[in-house]
Amino acid sequence: MSTLTDKFFRRGNDFLGTQVPVICGAMTWISEPNLVSAVCNAGAFASLAGGNCPPDILESQIEQTRSLTRAAFGVNVITISPAYHAQLEMLQRNPVPVVIFAGGIPRGDEIAMMKAAGSKVMCFAPALAVAKRMLNYGVDALILEGTEAGGHIGLVGLNVLIQEVLFNFDEALIFVGGGIATGRFCAHLFMMGAAGVQLGTRFAIAEESCAHYEFKKAMLRADARDAVSPGSIDERLPVVPVRALKNQGLKRFGQLQLDLIGMLNQSHIDLKDAQVQVEKFWIGALRRAVQDGDVDNGSMMAGQAVGLLKKVETVQEIIDDLSQGVELELQKVKTLLM
Repeated sequence: MSTLTDKFFRRGNDFLGTQVPVICGAMTWISEPNLVSAVCNAGAFASLAGGNCPPDILESQIEQTRSLTRAAFGVNVITISPAYHAQLEMLQRNPVPVVIFAGGIPRGDEIAMMKAAGSKVMCFAPALAVAKRMLNYGVDALILEGTEAGGHIGLVGLNVLIQEVLFNFDEALIFVGGGIATGRFCAHLFMMGAAGVQLGTRFAIAEESCAHYEFKKAMLRADARDAVSPGSIDERLPVVPVRALKNQGLKRFGQLQLDLIGMLNQSHIDLKDAQVQVEKFWIGALRRAVQDGDVDNGSMMAGQAVGLLKKVETVQEIIDDLSQGVELELQKVKTLLM
């Protein structure tokens, strides 16, 4: 039977090859083959988190994911990662359905390389200027991510990005993310023109997520105010803002910045090496939290939607709840308009 969601889901589903145009955001140490395949098998979309993964290991994860699902999936690559260029070369030899560029602005030839290999290309757009440039570079779709999101983020809220970008590029295929957790809210994003939605934090504590039990418990205890983004201490050491739960690990990040600034002042380290040290901190701290369950000293990357989490659910339950929530809200709006 046809539903109202059919119309609003069509563009995103056609692009992603899904039944529900919901993207599970790529999360380092969490978005591994089991979670990615579970999301895809449930009718939605997910991508492996490239991060700083060596290309041979990432390639083995691609093959493992292919063995677990016949559905389309993607690979998320971080443009500032030391492994970035090697990962692109591997993806050129072994293409996946979708490549998602994150963490910075990819070059036009890098986008063209992935498209020539047969992959669809998506890019994050945390600001209007980035959205314009990516569309000019020929990306197939944008992920408009607001600062409410977890992990590495931009500086503009989703409400403003929707008005700056989504409302002004009607022909573009635009997915939105940042602070999203409920189907009811998703319904209004679809009505505003979104082709689909991206969620990360809710999937991070899914039953199929490999995240440590203590990590999931800490997420369920948190509220929206606990997910903070301290930003840079000194403009001489620009760092990509990261949103995570307040804990001792986040305080240590502040101390790391002070130490690195001191080393820069004394010419004991250059800016590039300092920024690498920042990224190494986040990678190591995130692993401690996700894999070891050290929720006090590890990095608890989470979006402000963490305050909306109620329980650990299966991936299928999350996707079904989102779909049903969208349909119910669309029916409600239809009634109000009649």
